[in-house]
Amino acid sequence: MARELFGPGKVLIGVVHLLPLPGSPRWNGNLKSVLNRARVEAGILQDGGAHGIIIENFGDTPFRTGRVEPETVAAMTLAVEQVRNAVPLPVGINMLRNDAVSALAVAIATGAEFIRVNVHYGVMATDEGLVEGEAYETTRRRRSLNADVRILADVLVKHAAPVGQSDIGLIAQETTRRALADGLIVSGPATGQPTNSFDVSVVRRAVPDGFLLVGSGINESNVWRILEHADGAIVGTSLKREGIVANPVDPERVRRLADIFASLV
Repeated sequence: MARELFGPGKVLIGVVHLLPLPGSPRWNGNLKSVLNRARVEAGILQDGGAHGIIIENFGDTPFRTGRVEPETVAAMTLAVEQVRNAVPLPVGINMLRNDAVSALAVAIATGAEFIRVNVHYGVMATDEGLVEGEAYETTRRRRSLNADVRILADVLVKHAAPVGQSDIGLIAQETTRRALADGLIVSGPATGQPTNSFDVSVVRRAVPDGFLLVGSGINESNVWRILEHADGAIVGTSLKREGIVANPVDPERVRRLADIFASLV
């Protein structure tokens, strides 16, 4: 399970949203600036009290549903290496939109501790098209490479709708028991939008001993309510200046939210 990576208490995992990488439509031709910002923001998250960091190729919109390009994997590897050299916190990778195999490869190459998989099990209809879980391939690849990398899997991920089964409790159970996820993530409908606290409670009842994170919408005003049944949260938008996802990370926002997390039991 992923719990042991982060220690006791409510876990705050801050997000490093990478600027556009090589090959993406908004790539500006300067990889050094991408890496510098990633390193600086990781340091801010650590200094502010985060317990872990997850790195996403967030600037690469529009995303694709299959494997990302080799240049994306190469750039992500450099970014993760920069962050791991800068901070001692557990580091994870989310290769958008859903390339778990590439994320796993980057994690193995850099020593990162976990990956986030938006659709690990089942099928979701997204704005990029149908996204099918690849738990079979991801877990077997991890085993064959003898990789100690945890899989944190979304349950009914944001920016998507399920194809078929929509019982969030049942999906949570199957994602853990049949797809072998090491932890679960429950999100709101879109980036920055609050997660439904009832959904979190349903997943907690379905998987009472599992590691459970909230994946979107946590801020200083709702953290007590939404985190009641969760072990922690992945937080990006509310840690940015003015709460705008495209802005840099705000040190004061990180500190304030980390202090709230520390007060929770």
